[in-house]
Amino acid sequence: MGSYTPILKSGSTPEDEACAVPDSITFMVPKKEISMVSDMGKWKRSQAYADYMGFVLTLNEGVKGKKLTCEYKVSETVEKLLDLLDTLDRWINETPPVDQPSRFGNKAYRSWSAKLDQEAEALVAAMLPADRCAAAPEIAVYLKEAVGNATRIDYGTGHEAAFAAFLCCLCKVGALRVDDQLAIVFKVFNSYLAVMRKLQKTYRMEPAGSQGVWGLDDFQFLPFIWGSAQLVDHPTLEPRHFLDERVVNEHQQDFMFLECIKFINEMKTGPFAEHSNQLWNISAVPSWSKVNQGLIRMYKAECLEKFPVIQHFKFGSLLSIQPGKT
Repeated sequence: MGSYTPILKSGSTPEDEACAVPDSITFMVPKKEISMVSDMGKWKRSQAYADYMGFVLTLNEGVKGKKLTCEYKVSETVEKLLDLLDTLDRWINETPPVDQPSRFGNKAYRSWSAKLDQEAEALVAAMLPADRCAAAPEIAVYLKEAVGNATRIDYGTGHEAAFAAFLCCLCKVGALRVDDQLAIVFKVFNSYLAVMRKLQKTYRMEPAGSQGVWGLDDFQFLPFIWGSAQLVDHPTLEPRHFLDERVVNEHQQDFMFLECIKFINEMKTGPFAEHSNQLWNISAVPSWSKVNQGLIRMYKAECLEKFPVIQHFKFGSLLSIQPGKT
């Protein structure tokens, strides 16, 4: 899989207490760097790509064989992140959809999004170590990018990637640590998913750059990766079982993958093989570890190596466009 940087620090020794970024770092507001297809090589060679994939794969290893309902540490930063997501959720309740002729893309979303634009920096500053407050404007950009696009009123895997980048940055400045990894996926990311689903439903958001039935899912990708990792070596549940609605309903509270399938079942009508062809194909794969490896390959090819997705990604001091250290 190539060598990726392990982002999460253990904090077990004084040396480890130092963050993944030096004290002397000058934080900067991230900006776009990939403006042409020919820039894609620069992205794949960048420190940002190595750090991002390292983060995704570290979490992937961490959740293998673990249920959403298992016990794990919930740190103060995790609690603050959950409060932040609760705030976003509350704002949806306070910003009901408006009456409009078009069924999709309710314009009330723009009011909701404007509130986040206004508040993001303060929300992020509240969860940073005192000596890292200067990172708030940089890290807040990823939070603002993680909830969809206010012009198009759409949401897709590029926005999801911005949320993972936001969490990755919090790890790099030492706000999140290695013993937070289960809570990052099971608590924080899962709560983020719930808020995004509520946004999608409430404001009828369009899927960004959707490949229709040929894509894995209209909106998400990472929960399928981490969700399949959870199921690796499960004694009874096999990939073929997620086509059985009874099994899905019985086990969705334990496994993120099945939670995603439940949401698809609620939102789509007609035969599963027709509306979610890629997932239907995956149900024929013999083992969850093969599903997991295949999804990681597919994520790189279909999301991280696609210009329409990456042209929107922003680079700063924490996720740098500079070539990665080999």
